[in-house]
Amino acid sequence: MNQLIIGRVYKQFKGNYYVVEGVAKDSETKEDMVIYRRLYEDGSLWVRPKEMFLSEVDHNKYPSVTQKYRFELVEIESKVK
Repeated sequence: MNQLIIGRVYKQFKGNYYVVEGVAKDSETKEDMVIYRRLYEDGSLWVRPKEMFLSEVDHNKYPSVTQKYRFELVEIESKVK
């Protein structure tokens, strides 16, 4: 099962990296929405339903993708000791 950790970096199956800023409720549906920031270009904020953020890649639509989940947690090691 995929997990969501606020403040951590995730790799999207298309190859870009994002940091999860938080979770908010949609005011109309009360659905949990993940707020995440691009770690490239303009660093803009994005929002997506939590269920979709943590879902598996549609391998019928993207057969060449090897990543299991749409967004996967990335472990980044510090260079400072």
